Amino acid sequence: MPPTAIEENEMLGLATVGAVVGVLLVGLVVLIRKPADARSVLRWSALAITVLVAALLTPFTVDDSGAAASYLLGVPVVAAMVPVLAQRVGRPAVVADLAAALVLIGWGLLLGLGIGGAFVPAAVLLIASAAGTWAPRPSTTA
Repeated sequence: MPPTAIEENEMLGLATVGAVVGVLLVGLVVLIRKPADARSVLRWSALAITVLVAALLTPFTVDDSGAAASYLLGVPVVAAMVPVLAQRVGRPAVVADLAAALVLIGWGLLLGLGIGGAFVPAAVLLIASAAGTWAPRPSTTA
């Protein structure tokens, strides 16, 4: 039996709230723990949140859109993967962070903030990762 519109809206709400909570938790952990490579933590967390949101929305998106679900959910996942891959191969990941964040936000707007809206919170982590590049370094002198 296909899911009802109420079930789909509840799952979308759950995915969106879960993404927001995940972003807040990651931000809190990075602020408190101050990992040596905070930008890497932010990039990997954005990818993980994006993949989890896509996985959570897959059944409903496939029921609603059929084969189009592959790109409806695939574009945000690939976009979130680009900064991680750029970092791994030694390319300027700041540009990749900003480009991926722009794609995630644009995809959310393009989809009318329907399922795309659930991917927007991960863009905050990518923007924070890019912003961390220009943040002043703590002084080592006392």
